Amino acid sequence: MEPSTVRNVRKSDEELFIGTAESEHVEMYLKAIWRIREMGNEVKVSSIAKLLNVTQPSVVQMLRKLNGTNLVNYTKGRVELTQEGSRIGKQMIRNTRLLEVLMRDSLKIEVDEEMVCGIEHHMKNIFTDALCTLLNHPRKCPHNHDIPRGACCP
Repeated sequence: MEPSTVRNVRKSDEELFIGTAESEHVEMYLKAIWRIREMGNEVKVSSIAKLLNVTQPSVVQMLRKLNGTNLVNYTKGRVELTQEGSRIGKQMIRNTRLLEVLMRDSLKIEVDEEMVCGIEHHMKNIFTDALCTLLNHPRKCPHNHDIPRGACCP
């Protein structure tokens, strides 16, 4: 699964790509869980709710859905990413951090988290790897967090 389920709509000579809000929502949860785990914290409903600024019942509802699609293992308050869930969460973190480096170092603009969040869901692996290569495989983002390595990294 590439970030975002995207459908292609043909309109005259241009192509419009429309990502579903639902897939972006799923990716945000997987990214949040990956980030909490990366920080060395136990992944709990309350920690996800706090990070995403949503209610705990909303988190429980989404975790049940993610459990049903085999992206997380969720039982009795215990949350673990499956291999596929971890892959997607890691990819979202990588996309985010590479975009932040692009803004700061190459474009020389202030990192705009809202813009990053809008773009990160629509990046295919080929684009992410090309961006990473263009940026010379940075190891840290502007917030001094590690950037997960990709297939392109030496």
